[in-house]
Amino acid sequence: REAEIRNTILAQVLDQAARARLSNLALVKPDKAKAVENYLIQMARFGQLAGKVSEQGLIEILEKVSQQTEKKTTFNRRKVLDSDEEDDY
Repeated sequence: REAEIRNTILAQVLDQAARARLSNLALVKPDKAKAVENYLIQMARFGQLAGKVSEQGLIEILEKVSQQTEKKTTFNRRKVLDSDEEDDY
């Protein structure tokens, strides 16, 4: 039931090209597609969308969502005893 409602809302706010792109994204990165869907549904519920979202508009939304969900990877490099150090024990 919830999936039907989501699909109905997305059909109302996305044009054909944007829906196709979102479907392709869902095949490759389902988590990111779900985040974009949630973002679009939220915008639609609050009346923040003026007309249907085009493919270019969807790309811009994808970039926003990617920036928000971007994982910050830090590497903790530890000093390892190296065989070429001068202070060999």
